[in-house]
Amino acid sequence: MKLLISLLTLTVLCSWSSPLNHVSPKAVTRTADVIIYGGTSAAVTAAVQVKKMGRSVIVVSPDKHLGGLSSGGLGFTDTGDKSVIGGLARAFYGRLYDHYQKPGSWTWEKREQFGNKGQGTPALDGANRTMWIFEPHAAEQVFEDYVRENNITVYRNEYLDRATIGRATGGVQKRGNVIQSFRTLSGTLYVGKMFIDVTYEGDLMAAAGVSYHVGREANSVYGEEFNGVQPGVFQHGHYFKTNVSPYKTPGDPKSGLLPEVSPEPIGEKGSGDNKIQAYCFRMCLSNHPDNRIPFAKPAGYDPARYELLARVFANGYTETFNKYDLIPNRKTDTNNHGPFSTDYLGKNYDYPEATYERRREIIRDHELYQKGLMYFLQNDPRVPADVHERMQQWGLPKDEFTDNGGWPHQIYVREARRMIGEFVMREADALGKTTVPNSIGMGSYSLDAHNAQRYVKADGFVQNEGDIGVHPKQPYSIAYGSILPKETECANLLVPVAMSASHIAYGSIRMEPVFMILGQSAATAAVLAIQSKVSPQKLPYEKLKAVLLKDGQRLTL
Repeated sequence: MKLLISLLTLTVLCSWSSPLNHVSPKAVTRTADVIIYGGTSAAVTAAVQVKKMGRSVIVVSPDKHLGGLSSGGLGFTDTGDKSVIGGLARAFYGRLYDHYQKPGSWTWEKREQFGNKGQGTPALDGANRTMWIFEPHAAEQVFEDYVRENNITVYRNEYLDRATIGRATGGVQKRGNVIQSFRTLSGTLYVGKMFIDVTYEGDLMAAAGVSYHVGREANSVYGEEFNGVQPGVFQHGHYFKTNVSPYKTPGDPKSGLLPEVSPEPIGEKGSGDNKIQAYCFRMCLSNHPDNRIPFAKPAGYDPARYELLARVFANGYTETFNKYDLIPNRKTDTNNHGPFSTDYLGKNYDYPEATYERRREIIRDHELYQKGLMYFLQNDPRVPADVHERMQQWGLPKDEFTDNGGWPHQIYVREARRMIGEFVMREADALGKTTVPNSIGMGSYSLDAHNAQRYVKADGFVQNEGDIGVHPKQPYSIAYGSILPKETECANLLVPVAMSASHIAYGSIRMEPVFMILGQSAATAAVLAIQSKVSPQKLPYEKLKAVLLKDGQRLTL
């Protein structure tokens, strides 16, 4: 009887289909020396590097658009010390410089009118022929140019079969500790000698049975200071600077909590939890009347959802536009700023491990929250008049994300799974206080984590927690072992994005230029390992270092 029920259940599951689980009756096998899974900026630099080294490569991308956040709205590049950005990453920003030298690239303003400064240096750096601040479509075109010029094979809308997530069965076929192939939901089999997971989520890594962590480690795990729960640590302006009641009736707990406030008590300082820093969309906005899509009232809009922000305004808040960072052609890269902004606190905890269907729900929920916030700022009578007036000048750009109504195609996955690999990058490493072994690139940005929760303090007022911004004393090297799984777990996989780092160290490493750097270095190691007929873990570092330096990577100060 149990067997009959199991067979009936299997029949029902197999008969149900959706765009994400349909298996094609004409499933095929595709083979290359290196198989890259993901469509991020690291995917493109990795693929270009494999091609440069004379090996075959296939990019298997669940995304239609290449580039991840670099082409998905994050045009105001988080760079830190630009001098340590080398290789294909630097070449990417060089191509953007060339793009903006063309008069035809300036549609809605003249180049001379664009006087914005980047993070410490000019956006348009003529001395070094680099452009660090750019429009999404310009970045995506550079990535597509790389694909076309290098004749890179890319299969889009191809999702890894994660039916048995976390184990080396189902979608990933292994022989011992070596991946033989993986299957996508279309039924296609991808066979390779080496595999590179460049997803923000680390899906291939997890499905291959590699160890990883989700959430914040306790400070005691790696001997850190800024990991774990951090109440009372305020490094940016993303906290409540005045007393704001979280209750529907101010001061009355019996009235219930307002939306977007967690009823969960905060953990002990420095303790670990399963919370991750908030996600948002990096909106590209336009204030040109001929290139502006007004914000409409989104489905299910409820102004009560934004009551906390109304109370913040009532207390004199004036920083609404502090992160409307200007990019070319009268547009912005709009990021979170303040105690109640585009970061959607606490609504992404299950995203890293979620099914594709559940991830789509989370992404849609973030979109509606953020669109509702924009509508609230433009229309609600509780918003100050001067904010109303300025907000109504902004809308989504008609010439960006044209197949998605001007809305970014990529949510900002600031952090998801993080591998526990051969070497774990820790707080001291990312602060430049140590000498890490076998450098494959460098980082320099602040240890930057966004808030992870909004809670009620003991005094009855609301506060955010998790926002950290600690500056390294100097640029730091990133260890080769941090993109390698333990060899006993997988001997032909490299993971340059969901790489091996503590939560707080990852807060610095997780910048788009660094992902491009690590993508190129991972590809170099993969090809050299094939040539040497060894695992990446056994590849002599001096051999890898020589090629990285030849290709312009910056490895040490």
